[in-house]
Amino acid sequence: MNKETVLIVDDDDDIRKVLELYLCNAGYRVVEADDGYKVMDVFVQEKPDLIILDVMLPGIDGLEVCQMIRRKSDVPILFLSAKEDDIDKIVGLGVGGDDYISKPFSPSVLIAKVKAHLRRNRLLEKISPSSENFLNRKPIISYPGLLIDQESYSVKANGRDIHLSTKEFQILCLLASNPDRVFSFEQLFHNIWGESSFGDHRTVMVHISNLRKKIEVDPTSQKYITTVRGIGYKFNSDLY
Repeated sequence: MNKETVLIVDDDDDIRKVLELYLCNAGYRVVEADDGYKVMDVFVQEKPDLIILDVMLPGIDGLEVCQMIRRKSDVPILFLSAKEDDIDKIVGLGVGGDDYISKPFSPSVLIAKVKAHLRRNRLLEKISPSSENFLNRKPIISYPGLLIDQESYSVKANGRDIHLSTKEFQILCLLASNPDRVFSFEQLFHNIWGESSFGDHRTVMVHISNLRKKIEVDPTSQKYITTVRGIGYKFNSDLY
């Protein structure tokens, strides 16, 4: 069985060596890039299964690199940064990142997150027109002003074609397929990312915020997705 490949993008040699050690010990193949200009060449050549991407890079920063990769692929991207500012996290996930790891990081949490994203990606790749999961799910989900096509992975909101990231699409399908059911932060994280959130609910909050901005006429109105304070979120069925 071929090892899954993780691309590490960081200009700090020590960080790359530490990450490489942990990932190799966990059974992954590791490739590296030390600046934003080299990433796309390595990405095209190595076809990594997951990318750990530092936000602050010489040349092209990690946010721009993420946008470049998203034009070509939905490969899981985990941002890595020493900055604790939540704005950085919101911006990072808003350009297409799947998760966020703060420096200094816990090796066990890092490896758990990598495993969770790769496992989730493998499950998604198994879904095909002939699979039982595919046959049992409702291909079209329709609500006033919102049309979700799970076969073509497309969304229309108020007559407009909406581009969603993989995680945004998965969250929307999960909530819209279970109207009025309240999903806790932990349940959403487990269903979409495949593991525990490790107590960090910000990733879910940012994805919900980005999703609302794309499908709601007024993102503050919570027409489709309602916040259940202190618990999580639900999709409204009473839209008429």
